[in-house]
Amino acid sequence: MNRRILTLLTALVPIVVFGVLLAVVTVPYVSLGPGPTFNTLGEVDGKQVVAIDGTETHPTSGHLNMTTVAQRDGLTLGQALTLWVSGREQLVPRDLVFPPDKSREDVEKDQDADFKRSEDSAEYAALGYLKYPSAVRVEKVNDPGPSAGKLQDGDAIDSVDGKPVANIAEFTALLKATKPGQEIAIDYRRKNGPPGVARITLGHNQDRDYGYLGVAVLDAPWAPFKIDFNLANIGGPSAGLMFSLAVIDKLTTGDLNGSKFIAGTGTISADGKVGPIGGITHKMLAAQEAGASVFLVPAENCDEAKSMHDDGMELVKVDTLSSAVDSLHTLTSGGRPPSC
Repeated sequence: MNRRILTLLTALVPIVVFGVLLAVVTVPYVSLGPGPTFNTLGEVDGKQVVAIDGTETHPTSGHLNMTTVAQRDGLTLGQALTLWVSGREQLVPRDLVFPPDKSREDVEKDQDADFKRSEDSAEYAALGYLKYPSAVRVEKVNDPGPSAGKLQDGDAIDSVDGKPVANIAEFTALLKATKPGQEIAIDYRRKNGPPGVARITLGHNQDRDYGYLGVAVLDAPWAPFKIDFNLANIGGPSAGLMFSLAVIDKLTTGDLNGSKFIAGTGTISADGKVGPIGGITHKMLAAQEAGASVFLVPAENCDEAKSMHDDGMELVKVDTLSSAVDSLHTLTSGGRPPSC
């Protein structure tokens, strides 16, 4: 064989091997980057992102966008290097996103549960801000269970055997006076439906000696209409703040955004406290690229948010739902709200 060809082949071998490694070998990293944004005042797949049924709503316009972080797993060495060089993606050890003691399915279930809780908290926070009174709300009806088919998620319990209950403590005290097998009458109010009386034969539960009703309840604001959040495949709790703002915008006159493109993020508690989230810089970049001029930042994320801030987007600091609404009103009137 010609020596020149042999030399060329010898030189090509490590290049080919390296190319194969780039294409085949996976790395124990996950990339995090800007994800899609969704206008909570708009529609997705023909459905309103925040749908309110059973009461008058007011027209809304413009944007109140929630933001997300995109994850990419199972990266090859070549993909990881490409994403890292792009500067748009952050590579983090896979164990930080998918702990080794949990399967991917378990992690996704936890994220879905967090998202569902954020939807509930967003509703409670918005209704509390709008001064709807608190009630003993049915959060979940166990099926099978004594209450299945008689009470529904979202019902408000008003009395047990004719005795009014204003909070969980009073409700629990009445239940503790019952026995398994006893029939009780529960007066309830139902969303988008007439009030009623459910006659329920209590069951037995091994962790208590009193009657088992088979429902989870909580003290939370209650309204006689339904609020549905129609976003699928979005995990985690960070949409709570923007969901609450959309509910408030639809149930009040005027536009909260004041014709500005508002985006933001933040967890929300049932009493309206805004909490920190992960991936703030990725969410800011997603919002900026979508056209946002204002970004609502949880107060505890302000230092990180400022680390990538430029003059293209105003960063508004929020720590409660009330402060977020006040800041938006300040913006629409031409003022300067608290900033990061």
